[in-house]
Amino acid sequence: MNALPYDAARLAVLAEEITTNVAELAALGWTPATSSNFSRRLDDGHVAITVSGADKGRMGREHIMVVDLQGTPVASDQRPSAETLLHTRLYQRLPQVGCVLHTHSPVQTIASRLYAGAGQVRLEGYELLKAFHGNSTHEAAVDVPVFANTQNMKVLAAQVDALLDQQPLWGYLIDGHGLYAWGRDMAQARRHLEAFEFLLHCELELRKLGCRT
Repeated sequence: MNALPYDAARLAVLAEEITTNVAELAALGWTPATSSNFSRRLDDGHVAITVSGADKGRMGREHIMVVDLQGTPVASDQRPSAETLLHTRLYQRLPQVGCVLHTHSPVQTIASRLYAGAGQVRLEGYELLKAFHGNSTHEAAVDVPVFANTQNMKVLAAQVDALLDQQPLWGYLIDGHGLYAWGRDMAQARRHLEAFEFLLHCELELRKLGCRT
């Protein structure tokens, strides 16, 4: 019997971490139905990722599988998320990234629709901008890209890749869809995700008050 090409013990640890965090996000209402997908870098050539079609509020170890950096299943006959390439492209491009989180909260989805025409959401002057790794001041502007939704993940992954050449990114929105955020580990990715959620909520509330157009 051939040995697995990855560390099974590390996979077990990451699977537990993913399922625990996904349960918390599901309890917040950020992963309705079977939406959303989550991953962790397993090693230089492999990623632990949620399987396609799983209810994120009822996830177990059996719902975490392994893919290589091209998104191909490894030692598994399960099917990974249809958006796996959006995860693996980040792991390929950014060696410091160790975790990618994708959620569908109402705030994220509404913001993606409202700002799709502009192609981005500008977050400026907020103290919480310091939650993003490497950003040490509120006297900054962070542009959150809003990409058009498409079923062609190769096209979308290439668009994200091109933007990484132009500006620092901690996350992006997809129109009518939700938010992708990432970090060096689960804790940092969660921090970025929660910061985006809070800041986008602020922008939506300011629009209600007529302070944003």
